[in-house]
Amino acid sequence: KTSGGQGYKFLGIDQCAPPCPNMYFKSDELEFAKSFIGTVSIFCLCATLFTFLTFLIDVRRFRYPERPIIYYSVCYSIVSLMYFIGFLLGDSTACNKADEKLELGDTVVLGSQNKACTVLFMLLYFFTMAGTVWWVILTITWFLAAGRKWSCEAIEQKAVWFHAVAWGTPGFLTVMLLALNKVEGDNISGVCFVGLYDLDASRYFVLLPLCLCVFVGLSLLLAGIISLNHVRQVIQHDGRNQEKLKKFMIRIGVFSGLYLVPLVTLLGCYVYEQVNRITWEITWVSDHCRQYHIPCPYQVKAITWIMSLFTFNVENVSWKYTCHGCKS
Repeated sequence: KTSGGQGYKFLGIDQCAPPCPNMYFKSDELEFAKSFIGTVSIFCLCATLFTFLTFLIDVRRFRYPERPIIYYSVCYSIVSLMYFIGFLLGDSTACNKADEKLELGDTVVLGSQNKACTVLFMLLYFFTMAGTVWWVILTITWFLAAGRKWSCEAIEQKAVWFHAVAWGTPGFLTVMLLALNKVEGDNISGVCFVGLYDLDASRYFVLLPLCLCVFVGLSLLLAGIISLNHVRQVIQHDGRNQEKLKKFMIRIGVFSGLYLVPLVTLLGCYVYEQVNRITWEITWVSDHCRQYHIPCPYQVKAITWIMSLFTFNVENVSWKYTCHGCKS
């Protein structure tokens, strides 16, 4: 239960929220997950800051089509910083403290009433989406350079449009989520995000945008590589230029692969969660319905009854088969 007036809703019940700590993990599993996230966030922060500081040393070195690398390095440095802050904060931001007077336990934050949680959500979601969009813009600039033979100056003239899309689209989505009150605390990482308990929000505001970005970026990468391969065949007698082009193709392949592998893995996790989340919730409620004094789910009772009936029939058949062979 949660205090009234906050607009909380969980599993279709008003004024309810998920318990804190996490519903699905044991204490030792939670500690391992938190330590893992905190460690990885430090490595990610160091790597992205190194890229950005390298850019500051010599700004002219990173021109288009490579310039978007700098922008999404900045985006992911802020993302990793948010996770590191969440690691330091623990559950203090993502969860509401228990209130013994009102007989309320620790619950996960749902909605934008908690200011600290809302700020973490805004920064994390905005820069996560912006980083992905900047990767798509990187594939666009690479395609323009490799497939359309655009010069650096010609691509740079479109920089205003790139910035408008890269910052405007995540900003619009972030404002929409705030208006819909879809902020949710993550009691594993300590941050706040969207779609952690709301499947529809996860599907339309996280999974769908990421899938679109992967599809567009991968299509442009393949088109650019095909164009580069065609150029390589045309200049096959020019060994020097062919070697430069070969190195350029390898850089594109390695860089896109290093980005795509974790992103596709993340999408796989989101899809897996979309398929299994309802089962997880029903199972959890079935295991804890008496502890929290809530109605036990009908689906689990029906499944349990069917399974017990099936087991009885199997045992009955087995018993008949055994007795059929008896001489008596």
